Amino acid sequence: MESKKNNLRGYGLIGKNIEYSFSRGFFKEKFENENLPDCSYENFDLNHINEVKKVLETPSVFGLNVTTPFKREIIPFLDNLSPAAAKMNAVNTIKFENDGSIIGHNTDVFGFEKSLLELVPDPPEKALILGTGGASSAIAYVFDKLNIDFSFVSRSEGDNTINYKAVDASLLLQHLLIVNASPVGTFPDIEIAPALPYEGLGKNHVLYDLIYNPLETQFLKEGKIRGCKTSNGLKMLEYQAEKSWEIWNR
Repeated sequence: MESKKNNLRGYGLIGKNIEYSFSRGFFKEKFENENLPDCSYENFDLNHINEVKKVLETPSVFGLNVTTPFKREIIPFLDNLSPAAAKMNAVNTIKFENDGSIIGHNTDVFGFEKSLLELVPDPPEKALILGTGGASSAIAYVFDKLNIDFSFVSRSEGDNTINYKAVDASLLLQHLLIVNASPVGTFPDIEIAPALPYEGLGKNHVLYDLIYNPLETQFLKEGKIRGCKTSNGLKMLEYQAEKSWEIWNR
């Protein structure tokens, strides 16, 4: 693809059903605060990943974020991946290089690690990751880096994956850090939570939910009433967004 040359610099988010998205509001405010009138940010709400071709070919688009459910599906449309994105097989940031190549990056790693260590500077040694989608890859990457032993929890068993039905109070007692990387509990289905035996939680547990809409999910509420330390995904989003901006401008 030819390099992009345009006085207006457009950025945006690729995803599905993303009207609620954090990113557009974040960057709109950033552009206003930093007096960047030539920059804009819009949502590209796609029904199918093949629709992304038109977005990638738009001359005014200089950088993109990618969210559910396309963090893995976007990869065949890119020319190359950063080492971290390649290892995770998941992309949430796209940069258009001067030579015309389209490179996939993952800034979820940066956002999650920074926000987690702010919440718990000395994290528990064992963790559970709820969900096995694209978002879970970034969590696993960070846990590997921090030497945190982890297992995935899903509706079906697999390699290093536990079925929800096999999670009991004893297992929760062994895993004091639990991260919800699934969409369960996202608006509008705010009354539901991952199927865990919440009575097994206590004050030594840390519950982190990547969801930010609502700000306090039912998952976090269940932990909070049992004395757990809790966090939603808003800080992670802010940090990953700033990292995306850094990548687009270097």
